[in-house]
Amino acid sequence: MNVVDSSGWIEFFVDGPNARFFAKPMKDVDSLLVPSVTILEVYRYVLRKQGREPALQAAAAMRQGTVVDLDEHLAIEAAELGASNGLPLADSIIYASTVANDARLWTQDEDFEGLDSVEYRSKPGAL
Repeated sequence: MNVVDSSGWIEFFVDGPNARFFAKPMKDVDSLLVPSVTILEVYRYVLRKQGREPALQAAAAMRQGTVVDLDEHLAIEAAELGASNGLPLADSIIYASTVANDARLWTQDEDFEGLDSVEYRSKPGAL
């Protein structure tokens, strides 16, 4: 199973330099898990940058995978993992969704670099 972080979805939708890195897990929709908070983050980003219609299209593409909703059990696991790994709130939920489903997390977000079950690719130009 695979989870793509919000940074990966955005990179893919804007056809950034790492878009191909994220294409493989995204296109395998049978193995794709999409934390609901990822939909929120990507929808919000695309809405601000491109408008409502492109944001709706992005959300529809993301929903081709299996959406992982935040319930009370995942919330507690996210709090634990976030506290122990110094992750921000949304990243905690994304990482907990990955761990709870024995998945791989694909990301270019430095917050996840070095964590178990993470496929990290740095952003071009990042220091």
